[in-house]
Amino acid sequence: MSVATKVLVGVKRAIDYAVKVRVKADKTGVETANVKFSMNPFDEIAVEEAIRMKEKGLTKEVVAVSIGPQKCQEVLRTALAMGADRGIHIQTDQEVQPLDVAKIFRKVSETEKPQLIILGKQAIDDDCNQTSQMLAGLLDWPQATFASSIEVDADTSKLKVVREVDGGLETLSLGLPSVVSCDLRLNKPRYATLPNIMKAKQKPIATHTPESLGVTLDPRLQTVSVEEPPVRSAGIKVKTVDELVA
Repeated sequence: MSVATKVLVGVKRAIDYAVKVRVKADKTGVETANVKFSMNPFDEIAVEEAIRMKEKGLTKEVVAVSIGPQKCQEVLRTALAMGADRGIHIQTDQEVQPLDVAKIFRKVSETEKPQLIILGKQAIDDDCNQTSQMLAGLLDWPQATFASSIEVDADTSKLKVVREVDGGLETLSLGLPSVVSCDLRLNKPRYATLPNIMKAKQKPIATHTPESLGVTLDPRLQTVSVEEPPVRSAGIKVKTVDELVA
């Protein structure tokens, strides 16, 4: 029995987690030329969770959404190869900050009418951790952040979400439609198989612009300077415990 007929998932193109990031000489940002990009790891977890819901018959369609330049279609194809049904690319070469992302997702939601939106809790490039909260506020939907477990009650059409908090775990019950952001321990994303990668090339990706959705990109934050973390000093050896704690 389908509880959420359609699930919308956000996927961001970010510098690959294994890349050693280098700061630009003018300290205005980080080097992106000739650097490997991939899907934001928390978004991979969101895609995996949506696909698992579809495999359990809890949803009929998974739609992946990405915002950014033309190359964002690469991460959309990855999501489609993992099992998403179709993609939506909001193409722009401008900087897109969390509030603008939330506004774009609100417009997409008004058209697509999903019952559930699943996002990564944050992106590993800017670490903002703001989009899901802002989106829930704009839509006036219930939200659960930092989800480490999501269960669906088909009888009541509610979500049971366990989230990680400073003191341990908190369990929430949410009605639909709602917004959920994923934490690291929610699941382990699958690898896309070669046959599914080939099939993904035939799946549709619709392209729009922020302007066509009625959203004007309006950056409110300015990066003043980006600095390398300080170099760690060398360790020293001590002969006794007393010397260590002295």
